[in-house]
Amino acid sequence: MIVTLTANPSVDRTVTLTEPLRRGQVHRAAGVTTQPGGKGVNVARVVAAGGAPVVAVLPGAEDDPVVRGLRTAGIGFRTVPVPGEPRVNLTIAETDGTTTKINAPGRPLTGRELAELTSVLVELSAEAAWIVLSGSLPPGVPVDWYAELVATLSSLGANGAARTRIAVDTSDAPLLALFAESVRTAPDLIKPNSDELAQLTGLDPVELNDPVAAATAAASLIDRGVGAVLATLGAAGAVLVTAEDAWFAAAPPIVPRSTVGAGDSALAGYLLADLAGADPADRLRAAVAYGSAATALPGTELPGPADIAPVAVTARPLPTS
Repeated sequence: MIVTLTANPSVDRTVTLTEPLRRGQVHRAAGVTTQPGGKGVNVARVVAAGGAPVVAVLPGAEDDPVVRGLRTAGIGFRTVPVPGEPRVNLTIAETDGTTTKINAPGRPLTGRELAELTSVLVELSAEAAWIVLSGSLPPGVPVDWYAELVATLSSLGANGAARTRIAVDTSDAPLLALFAESVRTAPDLIKPNSDELAQLTGLDPVELNDPVAAATAAASLIDRGVGAVLATLGAAGAVLVTAEDAWFAAAPPIVPRSTVGAGDSALAGYLLADLAGADPADRLRAAVAYGSAATALPGTELPGPADIAPVAVTARPLPTS
């Protein structure tokens, strides 16, 4: 089973335009779609479509629109009740695939609510192959909360029990906090994009669109204790670096329609392949196939197995220095 945590869930609303976006002008929308969102929710949706068992953990009331959306989709979930409505994230999608996102800050969480979310994750870890900590943190939540969760969940296998592996996909201060000098436990997998890889390494994000440069930068994170780095490079593809190997897979040719959920889909594809026993190269191929498929879909649509073409993706080994 895969468990995802979305501490900052959202209602994802996508407006598709019929023409390029022009500031200060009136536009006609070709369509508007609304989906339950937040990065962990997106991962759960793709994993569920791929046929693997998944539980999405999130704060939300029973009549919360995100919770209702998960229930309607038949996706397993566990909630910690919180007051108020979830944030609404707006995506403006243009006909050439350009997307403009406006993300709201989200609902604050109390210390009690954070403790309850942690307890749910600890409980589910007994049956989970992976726990995914994904997305931004709501206002007021300590930036090192993901780092604390990694340490807590990693310690559960200290007495000989099979340990749940932990993946983290976040950015900015919560990402940097994973590598603070005081942190002694690193995730089994992180999934940065080129901008986030630059945040961690101090390098130029434009240079990190080069696969060899990205692999070398990712290897420095392996040296800091991370089990594997899946770095998504947008239209260039992605690299996977472990302690043993580094791989690059180019994205197949597609007509881009929306980048919403592409990184989440790539992570879900990687995890689905891992559950199926795939080797590192094939896990990377699955990640790129899923991420590319998401980019080829309109609005907030996320891919399922029928949308995936792994045979169109080739992985090749890379040097890391």
